[in-house]
Amino acid sequence: MAYLDHAATTPLRPEAAAALVSAEFGNPSSLHASGRAARRVLEEARESLAGDLGVAPGSVIFSSGGTEADNLALAGIFRARRSQHPDRRIVVVSAIEHHAVLDAANALRAEGAEVVELAVTGDGRVRMAEAEALLAARASEIALVSVMSANNETGARQPIDEIAAALAGTGIPLHVDAVQSVGPGGDLLPATAAVSVSAHKFGGPVGVGALILPTSIPCAPVTFGGGQERSVRSGTLNVAGALSMAAALRAARSNPNGTAEQGRSITDLRDQLAVTVLAAIPDAVINTPLANSLPGILNVGFPGCEGDALLMLLDAAGIQVSTGSACTAGVPRPSHVLLAAGQNDAAASSALRFSFGWTSRQADVAAVGAVLPDIVARARRAAGAAPLNPAATGLSR
Repeated sequence: MAYLDHAATTPLRPEAAAALVSAEFGNPSSLHASGRAARRVLEEARESLAGDLGVAPGSVIFSSGGTEADNLALAGIFRARRSQHPDRRIVVVSAIEHHAVLDAANALRAEGAEVVELAVTGDGRVRMAEAEALLAARASEIALVSVMSANNETGARQPIDEIAAALAGTGIPLHVDAVQSVGPGGDLLPATAAVSVSAHKFGGPVGVGALILPTSIPCAPVTFGGGQERSVRSGTLNVAGALSMAAALRAARSNPNGTAEQGRSITDLRDQLAVTVLAAIPDAVINTPLANSLPGILNVGFPGCEGDALLMLLDAAGIQVSTGSACTAGVPRPSHVLLAAGQNDAAASSALRFSFGWTSRQADVAAVGAVLPDIVARARRAAGAAPLNPAATGLSR
């Protein structure tokens, strides 16, 4: 099996697995010995995460994952800002955000929010001129800005430093969905921003994440109960998950450019796959801006194919990938990310995302190259598209 869907979730690292089963079992809010022991482990995990992320330990708010962290940031910051300044009703997001941000922002319309989506260039990068024009015209109305650090479908890095610089002095909080970019090959993020992270993207367990929330950013609670996590996020804390998450991030940061299996650079494997795909399918379209992207993501369009058909054919051949489309209730839709970058419905529906991680191997690239010509030919026949040129691919009709 070739697993090339690390951007969806990556296997649990052995360091994280060991931490998961070694954690104290007590409730960290309890005052007895077991509770105090659990609290000590929790705070050590918080300090470890903070150190690796370059933030203050007190800014780490544990959550159940990236989606909760995004929702807490969008709803919590918006509500806190509106309570202080009723005129600040604009929520600014990019058009290519994950739906955890887009849907959270749109849900705030029921509370009077106006959602403004920033357009992106053809390579999927936020148009800074548009962002700066919006700030110049309506800064006094903006409650917060939320832009991801790198796109989850194409890997395109966003101009976060430029956005943070543009917001400096305005008092407008910045939220960054860094779920894809925290881990191997990731970037350090502005210390003044609220940042969402998720453990299972860098080798930790599913079900734990964090919102990095500087004390300078107001945030109303979204859940209520025991007042844990600075009264911003109530609920019994996942001590084992937090400890495992910290161990995974430490392991990921200790080898930021390599894979455990062969010591090869994740970027090298990704770039080799790009060459392999183009050699096999000359009219394939590389949607990932390779010079300005995360190291492990390669998004490719296959003209004349449906991405879902390619996915199932590859899966049957033992290769696991994702489509570039978001599916709601099992209904395929063109990728909103690729549509925002200017592609039409057919092109946006033809994309696959290959993504590498810490267990990736050279053999994974070879496995794709071995089966891709036949699979694309079959997908094109199924879609009624013109077949590949046999002379170019070595296939017989």
